[in-house]
Amino acid sequence: MTAPHSITDRGGPDQRRYALVAGGGTAGHLQPALAIAEALVARGHDRSSIEFVGSERGQDAATLEGSGFPVTLLPGRGIVRSLAPRNLLVNLRSLYELGVAAVRAIGLVGRTRPRVVVSVGGYASLAGAVGAVVHRVPLVLVNVDAVPGAANRLLGRFAQASAVGFEDNPLPRAVVTGTPVRPEITQVARGPADRAEARALLGLPVDRSVIVVFGGSLGARQINRAVDGAAERWSARGDLAIYHIVGRRDWVAYCADPAVDRIPAEGSEAAIPGPGIVLVRVAYEERMAAVYAAADVVVCRAGAMTVAELAGAGVPAVLVPLPGAPGDHQTANARVLERAGAAVLLRDADCTPTVLSETVEGLLSDPDRLGAMGAAAKTVSRPDAADAGAQVVEAAARPDDTRRFGGQGQRTE
Repeated sequence: MTAPHSITDRGGPDQRRYALVAGGGTAGHLQPALAIAEALVARGHDRSSIEFVGSERGQDAATLEGSGFPVTLLPGRGIVRSLAPRNLLVNLRSLYELGVAAVRAIGLVGRTRPRVVVSVGGYASLAGAVGAVVHRVPLVLVNVDAVPGAANRLLGRFAQASAVGFEDNPLPRAVVTGTPVRPEITQVARGPADRAEARALLGLPVDRSVIVVFGGSLGARQINRAVDGAAERWSARGDLAIYHIVGRRDWVAYCADPAVDRIPAEGSEAAIPGPGIVLVRVAYEERMAAVYAAADVVVCRAGAMTVAELAGAGVPAVLVPLPGAPGDHQTANARVLERAGAAVLLRDADCTPTVLSETVEGLLSDPDRLGAMGAAAKTVSRPDAADAGAQVVEAAARPDDTRRFGGQGQRTE
């Protein structure tokens, strides 16, 4: 059996770690994990003593490269939630890769002798948690969705503590820490001068209401279709601008559409100018702080990181939860902002051009309501979430006693 793939120097084969951070695969798992790891460094732990255990698939390698943390990548892919015969072989291979990953993770925990294992969700989290259980290393779960996934529900009984994003999370020994977001998001300023600067950066007019639309890095077809139809309804309006982050998957279709004008050769942006609505389309956007500063209202999915960023930046939103998400967790996430008065929840099936345009028009026609929604979003935010999560990890970690390492130590209670 080959050794786990590593993308950074892991040190010697017996290098001890303070923490193994297991999981990843998506930005929604990696961003909170990185934020907590950085908070641990800020609290005095050596960067080389915190190792990430991620997935060979997904964004882990690209995101963690250059972070300075040791990284080990394990095989693994998600289980297809379907009994269709065509998925049988896929799921059998997934189970095989999960078994391989678990064996490698058990070996990794035994060699590195961490004081704590942090499971952040994603394909590698289950393997890392198995390693923690086998070697009796304290396990901390990080669960940023309002509803825990199947893996965290399974692991909850073994965890010393669970750092959760929202109240009423059913995981045992849950501590509400909030969801860590990047500092530049919580520091977004949305005053008139800030909006003007952000809109200039994004190529948007200063004197119009700006509607921002996105559905994740790949895109959300139902939302994309709805905003296309809404833009047609608003085509003659000279007081509106749309900043549409299409998503990499759906961008190809837009590039092939002759109705989309002025697509630059590099395929990074498409704009429809004219005396009426201003519509700017981009495939992907990394300048999210500017996007939140520029927006009057955002239309988007309700992933945990998105909800946390909307709260951190104080942005009113129309949330369209992903249908069929495990445990319907996106609807639960959206309810957090809806109950606070910070968002309107729109079911995916109801996200049509007519309903979406009427919903957005109703919000834009009431500036006082938009202001109140933005202020309400801020009340949900936890700017100290990363440090709070790091404190949970520290409280769970077993004492720095070399006699307890090597898998034979007793868990602290």
